[in-house]
Amino acid sequence: MALVRAARSSLRRSGGVIGNYASERDVFCEGISSLRHPTPIFENAVKGFNSSYIPNMQIINHLNFGNRGMKFTPQYQFPHAPAHTVEGSDSKHERSSYASLEATKQGEKPRVVVLGTGWAACRFLKGLDTNMYDVVCIAPRNHMVFTPLLASTCVGTLEFRSVAEPVSQIQKALAKDPNSYFFLASCTGVDADKHEVYCETVRDGRAFREPYRFKVAYDKLVIASGAEPLTFGIKGVHEHAFFLREVQHAQEIRKKLLMNLMLSETPGISEEEKERLLHCVVIGGGPTGVEFSGELSDFIMRDVRERYAHVKNYIHVTLIEANEILSSFDVGLREYATKHLTKVGVRLVRGVVKEVHPDKIVLSDGSDVPYGLLVWSTGVGPSEFVKSLDFPKSPGGRIGIDEWLRVPSVEDVFAIGDCSGYLEQTGKPVLSALAQVAERQGKYLVQLFTNIGKQNGGKALSAKDISLGDPFAYRHLGSMATVGRYKALVDLRQSKNDKGVSIAGFTSWFIWRSAYLTRVISWRNRFYVAMNWGTTLIFGRDNTKIG
Repeated sequence: MALVRAARSSLRRSGGVIGNYASERDVFCEGISSLRHPTPIFENAVKGFNSSYIPNMQIINHLNFGNRGMKFTPQYQFPHAPAHTVEGSDSKHERSSYASLEATKQGEKPRVVVLGTGWAACRFLKGLDTNMYDVVCIAPRNHMVFTPLLASTCVGTLEFRSVAEPVSQIQKALAKDPNSYFFLASCTGVDADKHEVYCETVRDGRAFREPYRFKVAYDKLVIASGAEPLTFGIKGVHEHAFFLREVQHAQEIRKKLLMNLMLSETPGISEEEKERLLHCVVIGGGPTGVEFSGELSDFIMRDVRERYAHVKNYIHVTLIEANEILSSFDVGLREYATKHLTKVGVRLVRGVVKEVHPDKIVLSDGSDVPYGLLVWSTGVGPSEFVKSLDFPKSPGGRIGIDEWLRVPSVEDVFAIGDCSGYLEQTGKPVLSALAQVAERQGKYLVQLFTNIGKQNGGKALSAKDISLGDPFAYRHLGSMATVGRYKALVDLRQSKNDKGVSIAGFTSWFIWRSAYLTRVISWRNRFYVAMNWGTTLIFGRDNTKIG
């Protein structure tokens, strides 16, 4: 460690910075300078990059330079510029030479750092007043996923781009404003005392073995990092099951489904193996599991029977649920869903999964269920990142918040969406992990930040004595789910025990489609969705396997 610090000290004495010629997105970090022969490797990494428009640029080995408050360690130097360095540290987060987006200075707009690009984060980003705040978004994906329609992409009813919206289109300041950024990275830690978050870039598996690491100072921090699928510690789930929360998950499910259909037609495949390959098992009878089962049954009834006639009698769907399907819906709607799914060929099984193997699952009663495709949809829980944060937790392990969505134990930190829940002392129940909850929290937080900004409380540690106004109040607008074959459920009760309007059938399906078409994020995606629905109705689903 002493040798490393001595080396850094000698390097810093000849450091420089990049001026206004540098791109706002060209942030290079520790990963390059830690290599044994950094200059040739870096030159290969930027091969083909035309630097002729940047005057007086020199290639330098092991020099530190900064760009508008960002400190990093690549190989280029410009003359007549002051040096910036990041001191090495043995602490948990400040490992050697973290690049840095420094704290805002007097006269600059306060910086809001948002972790995540889910429903809560994107609703907040969309409404945030960027004349009042600079915004930095950090997330491992650069888009929002319209999750209610994600199941439709698995079987080709919709194309993947129809349910994904780039975050830079949701908040254009991230692409245009000079002090606002989007960083494709995962947050690894938060230092609430220093008002800093610590991150590492997403690995692409090709460019560099180690990810870049950096830290970002904030005035206000909004944690909206979402949740992870619950597996209940069951052996083999992560290794063999597919989840359904990201576009990537839907792509993998679609590839697996089509691959199994084509493999099953291969000469020499036994009857038993055909049945296994074409057995699609869904674990979890919530809205996601039921909707995916319904979409899959539609695909089998209309498309598989026409295009895979040799194996059409082998493919079937099993939905396994420990209790009742759609337990949050009205009793009459649950009964309707059960009858309809059974009618369209979905086998409903009540059971608890004990183990998952590569080609079968073992239930708690000892029975085996062979499968070719296994989709796991049993709800969500706190992520490893949320668990690692030294913040008070709500029941269930989420980040604890008060009535104003603040993390009360620290200053200037807010949490919204699936990663947050009310602390017990608030006397309020933890809200369900629903898109409408997250969206409403994001919308409320926009109003709260506008109120704080108008009272000059946007800077770090400046909002202690500011009136925040009314606390967040959630009113449930109802639930919807499609069950396939132009049928859906609409439950407009405010809670499970209340009375209200509950309808099922074709009318509900029309309401379901109309509601979600209007809720899709952009006009571009609404056009995509409408066109995909029309194309599927006329020509059927696309069964092309790509990749």
